[in-house]
Amino acid sequence: MNIIFLGAPGAGKGTHASRLKAEKGFPQISTGDMLRTNIAEGTPLGLSAKQFIDAGELVPDEVVIGMVRERLAEADAQNGFVLDGFPRTVAQAEALAGIARIDVVLNLEVTEDTVLKRLGGRRVCASCGAVFHTSRLEDESVCPLCGGKLIQRADDAPGTILHRLEVYHEQTEPLIAHYAQAGLLKNVWVDGDADENYRDILQALGI
Repeated sequence: MNIIFLGAPGAGKGTHASRLKAEKGFPQISTGDMLRTNIAEGTPLGLSAKQFIDAGELVPDEVVIGMVRERLAEADAQNGFVLDGFPRTVAQAEALAGIARIDVVLNLEVTEDTVLKRLGGRRVCASCGAVFHTSRLEDESVCPLCGGKLIQRADDAPGTILHRLEVYHEQTEPLIAHYAQAGLLKNVWVDGDADENYRDILQALGI
């Protein structure tokens, strides 16, 4: 099954895609993670993308589409995958249609207030990449898994979060209508408890 997760920043796309990978074996293909890896390694792609990501803007289509095309050609993606963070625009969706068949698109719905709370409290380990929320941390500066330093991503700063939501409404929301018209869209309300949200996602996928 080839799956796309749509949703505003902070809807839980990465969290639930990661859980599907761990429990059901679907490769999680996260354009955000791939871009952040390139940024950390200082690659030309990473240096090009960093200025857009730090400002809360979308990385140009040609950069992301090329990266996704290469990833979907790998062996582990031939029997199903979860796309997390791609496509972000209708143009990207149209390009994706020429790369891979999509079976279902889940639109993860959440309130803006929840987005602000989730992203404002999100911390990432600079060493192992694990993601946490301040509400579940005893020490907001130290990773409980590896002891590394916990940081707030530049795009999780309050002003940038609001701008990311504006970009989402303007450029990514039209995808909902695009995939609804194609008969692929299912809406899932994910404003509550993470385990409950995950069960609703599994039910929507029929697995």
